[in-house]
Amino acid sequence: MAVYEYRGQRLDIPDNDSEYRGYFEAAGEHRLVVKKCRACGLLRGEPGPGCPWCPSLEWDWQEVSGKGTIYSYQIIAHTVIPSFRDMAPFAIVLVELDEQSGQPTPDDGLRIITNLVDGNLKPEKEENVAIGKRVEVIFDDEPDGISIPQFKLSGEPPKGETWQHSI
Repeated sequence: MAVYEYRGQRLDIPDNDSEYRGYFEAAGEHRLVVKKCRACGLLRGEPGPGCPWCPSLEWDWQEVSGKGTIYSYQIIAHTVIPSFRDMAPFAIVLVELDEQSGQPTPDDGLRIITNLVDGNLKPEKEENVAIGKRVEVIFDDEPDGISIPQFKLSGEPPKGETWQHSI
């Protein structure tokens, strides 16, 4: 079993884990991976063995670009999790990755939930967070060997108009 610590929280990844081990192994190499269904070929970002688009339980890890657009977000003003209190306020974003946008239907896409940080891995300022802004993956290399994918603003022009909660 691999045992890591992230922000004071223990992360255990059993040797026989199929849900997350490959994800963290790829992250350790600064690669972002998601699951690709062997039956229908669609990608998915959420955990779980079953494809949400078809009944298949067969999948492989697929590397993706790590580039995307903020689809939605929430600003966490206060948290009950002690290890994240020093980060508050911080943004949690739903990122629609560039791969598979609008598939399998026009309202679907490959989306993952992540923290939005700046280039120094500090929480991005609330006034900079907006739906439609472009982001890219950045890796938080922790001292005990685990690497956590996070996202930061890429500086690319937004796709269409941006929208922001009133601050």
